[in-house]
Amino acid sequence: MNWRTAKKYADKDFVPKINLHKRSGMMYEEKWGDIVDLWLTEDFKLPKKKRRTNKQFFNDLVKLGFPGSYRTVCNFVQEWKATHTDKGEVKDLGYERLENPAGEAQLDFGTMEVEKDGSFVDIKVLVMTFPFSNRAFSIALPAENQECLLEGIKQILQQINGVPTVIRIDNMSTAVVSSKTRYEKARLTKEFQSFALHYGFKVQTCNPRSGYEKGSVENKVGYVRYNFFSTSPRLISFKNLNQRLADKLRDDSQRIHYEKNQKISDLWQEEQESLLKMPDIDYPVFKQLEVSPNRYNEVIIDKTKIHIPMAKTMLSLTVLCPVKFTH
Repeated sequence: MNWRTAKKYADKDFVPKINLHKRSGMMYEEKWGDIVDLWLTEDFKLPKKKRRTNKQFFNDLVKLGFPGSYRTVCNFVQEWKATHTDKGEVKDLGYERLENPAGEAQLDFGTMEVEKDGSFVDIKVLVMTFPFSNRAFSIALPAENQECLLEGIKQILQQINGVPTVIRIDNMSTAVVSSKTRYEKARLTKEFQSFALHYGFKVQTCNPRSGYEKGSVENKVGYVRYNFFSTSPRLISFKNLNQRLADKLRDDSQRIHYEKNQKISDLWQEEQESLLKMPDIDYPVFKQLEVSPNRYNEVIIDKTKIHIPMAKTMLSLTVLCPVKFTH
């Protein structure tokens, strides 16, 4: 190293300087960015069909003496829209951490492969998790229809002998008629709303295409599917399989919580104090159908023909099918 260079640095006081990143370019250093910002804010108050295009912004700027290119305007407009709301306000691009108070649950369906009568078939698994303690409960079901959903929740509530204060779900068609929008709340099916009112829990629906809002149960569905059975379990009966699932989840609760450095079972015992009491009256889950018999005195229920003597003498029949998945 040259001695003059060494002497220059040796004699110099090294004081750290604050380096601030400042946007450069004519759109930020001159008046053009402020003009387009004002135009964009004004346009967002108009219907979409009446808003100006990037080309119109560019042409209007050229009339004011703008020396830049069309691409410069496009880049500025793109960045502006990415950082502003529909009302023209600056958008907060950060996420908020989801809070998980004790007693609140998340619910979702998954699929599990089982061996039945010598062949492999898929069945549905309803999983409920409590993010506060990371305790989970699971019920195997033959289908994903509304009756299975309600019966599955009933069986889980009987297992825990309590009711979550809030259950968060996605926009499953068995519970939600129309998903929530920016301006309206989600609309629940009449049956699911009646079920929720009977047990007293509140329903939270996720935003469309926002599975991360119930990430606890999303992860647990895969955890149950891949970690509890090394091979596809044999389906002797749903009652038998559900007992095995309950045992495995109870054993799994003996591990340490991934974040709180406590046993899941200990946290769950604490969380149970926040649960609502079970209602005194059981909620009957059934399917009611209006069916017409054929000339052989048969009606078809769930693709199964059932013979009813003298059924043809009646124009129509009301069939009540109670739902129980014990066999």
